[in-house]
Amino acid sequence: MSWSPDQYLKFSQPRLRPAIDLLNRIECDNPRHIYDLGCGAGNVTAAIVARWPKARVTGVDTSAAMLAEAAKVLPQVQWQQRSLDQWRAQEPADLIYSNAALHWLPDHARLFPAILESLRAGGVLAVQMPRNFAAPSHTLITEVAREPAWQEKLEPLLRSPPVATREPAFYYDVLSPLAASLDIWECEYLQVLTGEDPVKEWTKGTALIPYLERLGASEGREFEQEYARRVRSAYPRRSDGVTLFPFRRLFMVLSKAG
Repeated sequence: MSWSPDQYLKFSQPRLRPAIDLLNRIECDNPRHIYDLGCGAGNVTAAIVARWPKARVTGVDTSAAMLAEAAKVLPQVQWQQRSLDQWRAQEPADLIYSNAALHWLPDHARLFPAILESLRAGGVLAVQMPRNFAAPSHTLITEVAREPAWQEKLEPLLRSPPVATREPAFYYDVLSPLAASLDIWECEYLQVLTGEDPVKEWTKGTALIPYLERLGASEGREFEQEYARRVRSAYPRRSDGVTLFPFRRLFMVLSKAG
């Protein structure tokens, strides 16, 4: 997927809030080496560096464009272009942090224990993932993709993101045998958005990307317009000009057993 830093960062503040909420729940004194998995354009990595300025911080992402944007702001951080599914630390980490990235990957029953292999005993894993895939913002993508005009090209892209159908208890069952301590919780943010078709613009920076890429410029515009029309009805603009966009997220903070 070709990520656009400019599109993604249109909503940098509401995207940043759950990342900071996760960061504030971490108890990790004087970590030596921190990995930020799915670091994107580095706006969350900057908060990690600010909290632990003496730590060696490595940002990992699949997108060269995002990493190039991040390197402009944080040249002191080591940046790695790697697939998160295959990523392993070169040395045991004290903290592995991942904000809104791991939900893109399949087989979490295998993925999460594999990530923990890169964490030292007593180290911390902190993860936040969207759990909003049953909301109209996401179900309408599937609905439009199955229209006859686009079904043949887009149906191969339709899949259930792994976190969409996994309850928090699933992650407890996977992680608790490997944890000295484990905290899992959910939070729904009522995001107050402004501008034209803001929910469409939000998903255009994430969930819509593979569909628009598959269709190309002309068909992609038609698909985007039809999706915008439907999502506008699901999230109408209020009389004060704002659009309310509830968004549920899943959090977990784990200390690895020794």
